[in-house]
Amino acid sequence: MTKRFLHSRLSSRAVRGLGVLAASLLVAACSVAPVRPVTEQQAQARRPWHETIDIGGRLSVRYQQQGEQLLTGSFNWVQRPDSTQVTLLSPFGQAVARIEITPGRASLQRSGQPVQVASDVDQLTTQALGWPLPVSGLRGWLQGFGSAGGNDPVRASPNGETAFTSADGWRIVYASWEPDERGASLRPRRIDLFRRTQEAGDVAIRIVIDTWQPAASARDQ
Repeated sequence: MTKRFLHSRLSSRAVRGLGVLAASLLVAACSVAPVRPVTEQQAQARRPWHETIDIGGRLSVRYQQQGEQLLTGSFNWVQRPDSTQVTLLSPFGQAVARIEITPGRASLQRSGQPVQVASDVDQLTTQALGWPLPVSGLRGWLQGFGSAGGNDPVRASPNGETAFTSADGWRIVYASWEPDERGASLRPRRIDLFRRTQEAGDVAIRIVIDTWQPAASARDQ
C-alpha cells in the first residue's frame, strides 16, 4: 500500500507499517467466498439493467511507479441516471477519495486536499491517484454489461471465466458470478481488470462486489 490510499496526516512510519499489514491482508481482502452452483438457465437469462443502484465491495490495485505498488481497500458506488458518486476507502474504513461525475464534469477530492475538476473522469483519476480507475467503463461493467445503458450484456458462464477487451484497451475478466436477488439471472461477483499504461505500467485491478442494492426506476426490468 502507498500513501495514496491512506489519510494524508499519517506519519511515514505509520504508513510503512500499515503498508506491510495491507500487503499481508491482500488475499483475504479480495477473496471470494464460495457461492452455490448456478444453472445454465440462470446464465442465459436476460440480465436487468439498473439506472439507479448502490454497490459496495473491495478492491486491490497493482501498478508500477518507482517499483511495484500495491493498494487495497474498499469502495462505495452510488449510481443515478444523471450522476455517479464513488468513494474509495482505506482498509480501516477511512474515506480517502471521493469522485463525482455529472454530465460534462468530473471532480475528485482526496482527504485534506483541494477538489480537482476535469471533463474526463478517467483522465482525472489517473492524474490524481497515480493509477487509472476506469470509472466510465465501470458504470456498465459492474452490472455485467459491456457498456452503460443495458444494451450489451456480457454472456455469463456458470462454469468458467468470461472476458472481453474494451475499446480503450482494458481487459475485463468476470472471474465469478452469483444469482441475483430473485435467483433468476446472474450478476458479477468478482471482476479482474488489466491494462498496460504509459503512466503506471501494467495495471491490475481486482473488484469483489459484496453489496448490491438496486432501486426502482423507469429502466429497471
